[in-house]
Amino acid sequence: MYDEQQRPEQHGPLAGFTVGVTAARRADELGALLQRRGAAVLHAPALRIVQLADDSELLAATEQVIDDVPDVVVATTAIGFRGWIEAADGWGLGEDLLQRLRGVEVLARGPKVKGAIRAAGLTEDWSPSSESMAEVLDRLLEEGVEGRRIAIQLHGEPLPGFVEALRAGGAEVLGVPVYRWMPPEDIGPVDRLLDATVSRGLDALTFTSAPAAASLLTRAEERGLLPELLAALNHDVLPACVGPVTALPLQARGVDTVQPERFRLGPLVQLLCQELPARARTLPIAGHRVEIRGHAVLVDGALRPVPPAGMSLLRALSRRPGWVVARAELLRALPGAGRDEHAVETAMARLRTALGAPKLIQTVVKRGYRLALDPAADAKYSDV
Repeated sequence: MYDEQQRPEQHGPLAGFTVGVTAARRADELGALLQRRGAAVLHAPALRIVQLADDSELLAATEQVIDDVPDVVVATTAIGFRGWIEAADGWGLGEDLLQRLRGVEVLARGPKVKGAIRAAGLTEDWSPSSESMAEVLDRLLEEGVEGRRIAIQLHGEPLPGFVEALRAGGAEVLGVPVYRWMPPEDIGPVDRLLDATVSRGLDALTFTSAPAAASLLTRAEERGLLPELLAALNHDVLPACVGPVTALPLQARGVDTVQPERFRLGPLVQLLCQELPARARTLPIAGHRVEIRGHAVLVDGALRPVPPAGMSLLRALSRRPGWVVARAELLRALPGAGRDEHAVETAMARLRTALGAPKLIQTVVKRGYRLALDPAADAKYSDV
């Protein structure tokens, strides 16, 4: 919990926001980046990774590469390529695999993959400057793929149209499935993440792989929550994806996402640092600048954590700033408040204390409450 007297320079750009993390791999790194910028993080891995040593599909693909050497090998990720070599070593096939790969054309998707290839004692033949699989595909098709055998090191991510285009060009394609994804063994955290999303307890939901996005959508469908989830992601909870491939399952359901220009965790977090504050409601109230965030409020730049009930009341008041909102309507906004309007008075008292400026909210006798919108702003918000 933040100190009520925190000054602007003491909190990060994501202070007061809650961000969901669906990643299984590098979740700690992403969570730490978000927390260092002030966000509260709710993590639920939407999938789990099959251990390589237990993966019979990867073993079978490795044996195929050794027994029937391909003409081209496409390496897509550094961790995936390293994992493939390490798994082959564990099965006693490492040296045989490397010997076969030394005699074939090796394409690397980007600089990190090149590093993994060279660390294995191999040399890549070519790598695109864009780190784009589309550019890899263009090169292969320009070279001509008819009658060629092409092995692609996969990493759980779909490659839309890539394999199909190669096969249409006459290639024989072998997928090497490094790190296959499976549903999580404990579905409880995923369900809690879904509930938080649907109830608007999150401000943003991050995705770092397409399988995680697809897994979350599947679980929502199983629980009968898919329409509510899509509505939340389309209106109130910002879906942020690390890149365009990750966004495909969401876009297929009509969800618009935001993505950084560089497909990395750091730029993804920087994007959230821009997007979430820009989406916050800012109002001039009683001579103060009030910015309403997910679970906190900035009053003249000072961070004020607010209890959930208080945030519910504040949002209800901010929908019609300056207008009187009846106690009965505010009662309906309170989660699980029942029928006792005294609950509104109690929550309102706590809200005023949390804000540290009691005059922000005015009591209108026998009618309800209103935000003390500055007179100059009345015209702007009179028709809200």
